[in-house]
Formats: sequence, structure tokens, C-alpha cells
Amino acid sequence: MTNLNDQNDHHLLKSSAAAAEEPPRNHFSVILEPFRWLKMLSSELNPTFIMGVILVYGLSQGFSGALFKVVSDYYWKDVQKVQPSVVQIYTGLYFIPWVMKPIWGILTDTFPVKGYRRRPYFVLAGVIGMVSALAVALNGNLAVVVALVCLISLSASVAIADVTIDACIARNSIEVRSLASDLQSLCGFCSSAGALLGYSASGFFVHHLGPQGSLGLLAVPPTLIILLGFVIYEQKTTGSHHYEKKHAGENVRVAIRSMYKTIKFPQVWKPSLYMCLSLALSISTHEGHFYWYTDSKAGPAFSQEFVGMIYAIGAVASIIGVLIYHKFLKDYPFRNLLFSAQLLYALSGMLDLMFVLRWNLKLGIPDYFFVVIEESSVRISSRLRWMPMIVLSTQLCPLGIEGTFFALLMCIDSVGALFSKWGGGVVLHLFHVTRTDFTNLWLAVLVRNMLRFAPLLLIFLVPKADQSEGLLPSDLLGKIVSGNADDESLELVPMNEKTQV
Repeated sequence: MTNLNDQNDHHLLKSSAAAAEEPPRNHFSVILEPFRWLKMLSSELNPTFIMGVILVYGLSQGFSGALFKVVSDYYWKDVQKVQPSVVQIYTGLYFIPWVMKPIWGILTDTFPVKGYRRRPYFVLAGVIGMVSALAVALNGNLAVVVALVCLISLSASVAIADVTIDACIARNSIEVRSLASDLQSLCGFCSSAGALLGYSASGFFVHHLGPQGSLGLLAVPPTLIILLGFVIYEQKTTGSHHYEKKHAGENVRVAIRSMYKTIKFPQVWKPSLYMCLSLALSISTHEGHFYWYTDSKAGPAFSQEFVGMIYAIGAVASIIGVLIYHKFLKDYPFRNLLFSAQLLYALSGMLDLMFVLRWNLKLGIPDYFFVVIEESSVRISSRLRWMPMIVLSTQLCPLGIEGTFFALLMCIDSVGALFSKWGGGVVLHLFHVTRTDFTNLWLAVLVRNMLRFAPLLLIFLVPKADQSEGLLPSDLLGKIVSGNADDESLELVPMNEKTQV
């Protein structure tokens, strides 16, 4: 595969008859390179689709997700006054809407509204998010259960928007395989850039608006997602409303059966199992760290603004991780890359242990400097580990149910992430890490770090194929997409159906 400049120039020359020759390489040209890349993606795919990726991944997941992470942590700690191990369990519940992604995927694939399969679900996601954010922000002294439901609903809003745009991404990744890694790079970059802005502003908002008031700002991204639902390009199906209404249940049954047939193939279930176990074994002790960060006696007593800045620096590191992957690693085979990334991720976790034990002070490294090193290394290695997993997931999706099946794979990953959160909560509880007692936090971190090496033993489940190769056998694609009279197929709309813009 050619490098990014050659690929971009090829597409630009192809799409623009007026382009005579490539301008000389200089600093200005380097600055313009990302814009050429976006222009190439827009011309090869669709501008409103690219805008949708930027809004969903950059604003909804990136900015809103980063702000949500910091603000909700302070909300549980300072407003609801909940123990860190309990908050760890609550944050695990945020993944329930993500575990339900196959349901959202089935809805988007088999239940069109007024002829549209994607647009209505962007609107639905936006409405849920906007209402939930305003409910928790405008009502003081909420019961813990009510507040938890509102925050889970916010997570559901992001999940529904995510599965809807992912269906578009999966289809484009299959139809234009050469751009699959570019699309994931765009998603990763938008997510990291949005997170950078969200984390940078989070401390300021918490300090001046308070945790509950800051949650009200989370109503803005869902509002823009509602607008996206009205402007994103999608072909409208016509002449089949009666068919779709009558056969919606049959469509669901066919989709579920086709997913079951696909997941049984070793080329599919083995890497899916690896991704789930890799995430589940990498347990999270984040809440213990957060409470320790802000403790004035046992911890470094970081301010609200600096906590946000720590995560903002981590977002910059994530962007660096995306750039490293996009520039140097997207042509490496899946197995080699995931093995190296997981090993680097496990080793980077040792910096957390050094920080909790305060070895950095013995080495003469200030807390403010060491936490930047620790956060950056963890975020870079985490991004390098995650990017090939997403590309691998897109390559496992058959046409016809790409939205539903990609949602199933992300559901499997979310199950792993949920167990990661809950596993971390159990570890924090077993070692009696509380709001004020961090004596055994280092033991919890040590256990977490040891578990991160375990996925290396499962790397044989990952295919050796290159990231641009199709992983599904041709006979599977034929069965799933085409089908025949004697076999269930995934032709979820009638053959005589017409489409219009």
C-alpha cells in the first residue's frame, strides 16, 4: 500500500481535472495535508457522511465523552458522595447501552422510518441525550437511582448515534476497502481531538459551574446530532413501505439467523473472542486513581483544572497514537501489531504503580511532570492497541448486515469493557480502597498490571492477515449477501424496490 501522500495525490488528481501537478513539499504543504486528506475522503465517499463522522466521533464521543468523564466523576464524588468502588460499578453500567448495540443495529437495518434507515435514529439519539442531560442538570438533590438512569440514558444516546454512523462506516469500508484504515484513522483523530477540547475545558466548567451545572452542557452535542439526522445524505427507499411493515419481524429473524451463521465461522469468532477477553482482562482502576489524585493527604491533591489538563494531555497522546498508527503501522499484519501493542500497553501500566508508590519523588521527578509521562504513555499504547481492533472488526462484517454485525462485534467488545470496569470495582473493594483510605491502592494497580499480560497468551486467535485483506471467505459472502431460494438470505428489501435521493 502506498503512503498517505501518494494515496491522497492519486485521488486528488483523479477527482480534479484542473489539478496539474503536485505542489512542492514545504511546511505549508504539510499543514495542508490533513485538509487534502479530508477532501479526498469527501470526494471518494460523501461530504455529509464525513461531516457525520466528525460530529458523532469528534463532538458526541470525543468532546461530550471527555466532559462527561470528568464531570460525572466529580458529580459522584462531591455531589452524591459515593465510594470509588461503587462508582466503578456505576461506570460499568454506562456500557449497558453499548452492549445493546446489536439491537440498535437491527433497528437501523430492518426498521426504516419513512423510507430512511439511518436518519431517524440520529434524531432519536439526539432527543434522548438532550432530555437526559437537561433532566440531571436542572433538578437538584436527585436520588442516586434517578441520576444513574439519566447518565445511562446519556450513554445510550451516544451508543445509538455511534451504531448508526458505524453502519455507514462499515458499508463504506467494505465497498472501498482501500479506505478502511483511513476511515478508522479519521474516527480516531476526531475522537481524540474532541476529547482534547473536552478535557481541556472540563476543569474550568466544573470549577465555575459545578459538576451538576456542567452536565447541562452535555445537551448541546445531542442537539447537533438531531440536526445531523435531517441533513446527512441517505438514499430513500420507496414503493416498499407496506412490504417493510409487513415483513419487519421476518427481517429481524433473518438478520439474527445470518449473524449466528456468520459468527460460527472460525475466521470470525476467534478474533472476536480475543478482542473481548483482551478488554475484559485489562481491568480498570480509574476511580481509585481519580479519588487518589484529588486527595489532599494521601495523594498529590491535583486541582480540578489540572485533572482536566491531565486528561487533555492524554487526548493529545491519543492523537499521536492515531498518527503513529496511520503513518507507520496500518500495513502491518493484525497478529504482529496486536501482540506488540498489547505488550506495550501492559508495560506502560507499570508507570501507574511507580506513581502510586511515589517512586517518582524518590527519583526527583515532580508529580505534575510524572503524571504527564504516565498518562501519555498509557494513552498512546491504548490507542495503538484499539485502532487495529476496530479495523479488524470492520473486515469481519458481511455486506447486507454490516450495521447489525458491526454492532454485534462492538457489543462483544462492550461486554469486555463492562467486565473490565466491574472487575476493577471488585479489586478496589477487595483491597478496601475507599474515599479516604488508599493504603492498598498499589496492590490493586499491581493486580491490574499483571492481568494486562494475559492477552498475550491468546494472540493465536488473531489472524495473520494484513489489515487491507478481506478476512471473510468468498463462499460466506455469497451466502450472506446473495442467498438463494433454499437458504435464508440478507436481502432485507424486495428486489423490485426503487431508491431515490
